[in-house]
Formats: sequence, C-alpha cells, structure tokens
Amino acid sequence: MYTCCPAGESANFHRSRAISAFITREITPQTGHVIELGPGTGVFTTKMIERGVRPQHLTLVEYSQEFVERLKGRFPGARVLSMDAARLQDLKFPPETSVGAVVSGLPLLTMPVGKVMEILEGPFRHLRPGGAFYQFTYMSKCPVPQSVLDHLDLNATQVDRTFRNLPPAAVAVCAQSGLKPITIESGPSNGSTRVATKPASRIQAWQSPPV
Repeated sequence: MYTCCPAGESANFHRSRAISAFITREITPQTGHVIELGPGTGVFTTKMIERGVRPQHLTLVEYSQEFVERLKGRFPGARVLSMDAARLQDLKFPPETSVGAVVSGLPLLTMPVGKVMEILEGPFRHLRPGGAFYQFTYMSKCPVPQSVLDHLDLNATQVDRTFRNLPPAAVAVCAQSGLKPITIESGPSNGSTRVATKPASRIQAWQSPPV
C-alpha cells in the first residue's frame, strides 16, 4: 500500500533492477546534465553512472536528510540537494549547463494535483528543448493527470513496461508538445529525440497490464 511522502522522498517505494534498467535506458553521456527527483538510496543513480553518466553531471534532489547524507557518501561527485522537489523552479544552474533529462521516483499518483503541477513545472524551466521527464509508476494509468499535461502543454507516452517486477511497473515520458523521445521497442537507445506531430490526446500508448 502506498503512503504519501514529501516531494523528494521515495524511501517507501521498492525499486527493482528491472525498473532501474528501463527508466534509465534512454540516458547516456550525450544526454547532458540529469536531475533526479527522490533518488532515495541511489538505485537509479547507480544505473545512470553504469551507463556512462559522470557524477558531476547529476543533480540529486532528495527531501530526507538521512538519504541526503547517504547519497553524498555514495556519489561524492554529484550535486546532492536537500529540498522539496516542488521548489525545483528556484534551483540555479550555471549558464553553460544543458539539462537533458529529469528522472523521477516520486509517487505522483498519491499527491494532490496542485503538488504534481509544481513538481512538473520546475523541471521544464530547466530542460533544454527536446529534453524529457521520466516517471515510473506501479499503476495501470498515466501518473501525470490530464489537467497538468494541458496546463504545461506536455504530452505523456508510455515507453516501457515490465511484468517481471511485482507489482508490474511502467515508465511514462513527458515532453513538450511537438517533441517526444524515441519510443523504446528493443535494444538500447541512443538517447536522441525526434520531431513529432501534436497528437489528439496528450496521453499516448498507455497500456494496462493483461488481466
């Protein structure tokens, strides 16, 4: 059973190797700077570093001070911040920093819509054109409400789902309308983006698990 936690803390959510593998599959050294929301103990962080991302190109936003100290110890080169992810719009980056992706382990479906709006709005102030917000969920519906997508002019696409995890998990990718990351079919991705026409619905290819 899910419990709502502050935006930035995800300690109550299990993360398997399968989830960490497919939520970071699009992330490469060419992605640029990556912001991770709610890294917890650093499962996704470790996978991104295994994929070649330098710790210096990671900003880890965690609410729990206990986990902040652990993350600083495990990833000394990364920028580790103790803050609410809803305040991301206040975060400052050097002008030369190109943020290409945001990876989120936050339980968005347990949060009020207004909170989700704040959490999504901040990252898209920092993401470069074509950048994407990666969110995993254990639920069978899109983790970002339609009203939030409409307000921020975003599209959400399910790019992967694993039934090897219990419960089954999926990854949603949110991007600005007119741009979306390449949909994962098989094998590794090069992390690039492509131009796409604006779809009729902002929530694309969302599949429920088989009954």
